[in-house]
Amino acid sequence: MKDRRCVIVSGGDFSPVDGLGADDFVIACDRGYVYCERLGIRPDLVISDFDSYSGPVAPSVPLNTYASEKDDTDTMLAVRYAVEHGFESLLLCCALGGRLDHLIANLQSLVFAQRHGVRAVLRSEDTEMITLEDGSLHVPRREGWSLSVFAMDGPCRGVSIAGAKYPLRDAELLPSFPLGVSNQWTEAEAEICVREGLLLIVLSRMPEAGTENS
Repeated sequence: MKDRRCVIVSGGDFSPVDGLGADDFVIACDRGYVYCERLGIRPDLVISDFDSYSGPVAPSVPLNTYASEKDDTDTMLAVRYAVEHGFESLLLCCALGGRLDHLIANLQSLVFAQRHGVRAVLRSEDTEMITLEDGSLHVPRREGWSLSVFAMDGPCRGVSIAGAKYPLRDAELLPSFPLGVSNQWTEAEAEICVREGLLLIVLSRMPEAGTENS
């Protein structure tokens, strides 16, 4: 049986949304409604406080409105909706770029989803972020991309990375030190394991030679 997936279109920088399934439940967050229109996607729900979008919403689309002064971002409200309605997985799109504080909030929203049992992925054209908690994941090789592993919530113990240029075995990663940044594949896939804690796996398209940041 296929997992029930919630796709959240946020209001960061626009990015194409590929691989949508007929059974995916799509939530547009504020300006994400404009992005859905651009992509030709009819959202199943719009969540908005109308601070980054002030236009109309089609009467046929369910709309949950909120005051702009609230504890949760619109994206976090959408993540809570996914958790509360029993979705097994979550795809967050158009959630990078823009304001740095909202980007950090979006990453924390991924952690919230994973901590509540919802597998979470954030995806754009040049970046994919995947949460992993107390388990293992096989990541297929991507030519021209880098592979990074970060501790996102508390110490991550028993971290192992195989099939990569810089392997790890039963290591401890901390949120205060970026030991796992910018790795590379040496095999057809890398296997990442964590015994305790929550990792954020970041796949990044490599820049052209001479433009990379250190």
